[in-house]
Amino acid sequence: MRLIFDSHLDLAWNALAYNRDQTETVDEINAREQGMDPAGGRGHATTSLPEMRSGRVAVCLGTLLARAKRHVQPAAGHRRIDLDYGTQSIAYAIAQGQLAYYRLLEAQGEMQMIGTRRELDAHWKRWEADPTARLPIGNILAMEGADPIVDPAQVDEWFAAGLRSVMLSHYGPSHYSVGTGDNGPLTPRGIAMLKEFERVGMILDVTHLSDQSFFQALDHFAGPVMASHNNCRALVPGDRQFSDEQLRLIIERGAVIGVVCDAWMLTPGWKIGVTRPERLTTAALADQIDHICQLAGNAEHAAIGSDLDGGFGTEQTPGDLRTIADLQKLAPLLTERGFSDSDINGIFHGNWLRFFRRWLPA
Repeated sequence: MRLIFDSHLDLAWNALAYNRDQTETVDEINAREQGMDPAGGRGHATTSLPEMRSGRVAVCLGTLLARAKRHVQPAAGHRRIDLDYGTQSIAYAIAQGQLAYYRLLEAQGEMQMIGTRRELDAHWKRWEADPTARLPIGNILAMEGADPIVDPAQVDEWFAAGLRSVMLSHYGPSHYSVGTGDNGPLTPRGIAMLKEFERVGMILDVTHLSDQSFFQALDHFAGPVMASHNNCRALVPGDRQFSDEQLRLIIERGAVIGVVCDAWMLTPGWKIGVTRPERLTTAALADQIDHICQLAGNAEHAAIGSDLDGGFGTEQTPGDLRTIADLQKLAPLLTERGFSDSDINGIFHGNWLRFFRRWLPA
């Protein structure tokens, strides 16, 4: 089995919003959720720390996720799970709680917070030396939607706390830009935020940006960019995916793109809650990877950003992907398509390692 670097998991949000104990097995989590409303993947979990170890997921980007939307009523947000709060101050407090959860997991030996190049290298060497040992999962702290950063002046505080990657928005408008499902520009505060990111060395994750905000962000930001969990619009139409033009632009900037396992982003016409997982397999993930590699002319910009706990479960994944450990099924599929062993290692982990070794503080 190959080591995996997964660039997008919502572990703390799942713990605090779903009441999921991430130290339990997936089977234990699903047993606890039997009889619950299946919306948002209840009873269909794919991801937990033991399952990540089983699948050799050595490092992930663990998110902080809270949106500030005054007009949204409690529990009326993302598929009946709270992630919308009335003010940025409340969103800040929620994100701080999620960060506290990661820090406690670190104190318990379950995770290892990674904020520097040296920490990443040391952690990776431990996993390479004995990948079958019960080692902590490495966690590079990311933020999905920047509303918990109450003001651009607060970027220093968050960077000091270990935050290394930020998306300006999630779904719809944020206080800094416009995200998926809508279109519009950066706000003046969003432009100011990018200047702060550039100053401190924060990585801009362009995932979820609306088209207008995307192009404007690239114009205003000269620092490192990435796409933690994004698929290809050429294969699956919709604004949640990037066009070939967008992919080429960020590839030219040295970005890596993590492909997503959410089924509605893998096949055209998927209807959430209606289409059955048996309609597709992990070959659809290989299609996304192959398309990115064809655009780039090499295999150095495609990777894995599974988002497997992003408000859905096995009701909305490829039929042969039941847990995060099944990401290992990608390797033989890529071999069949002519990818070399070195290319596959790059897609599984090497491309993200190269990117973060370049952009994390020394």
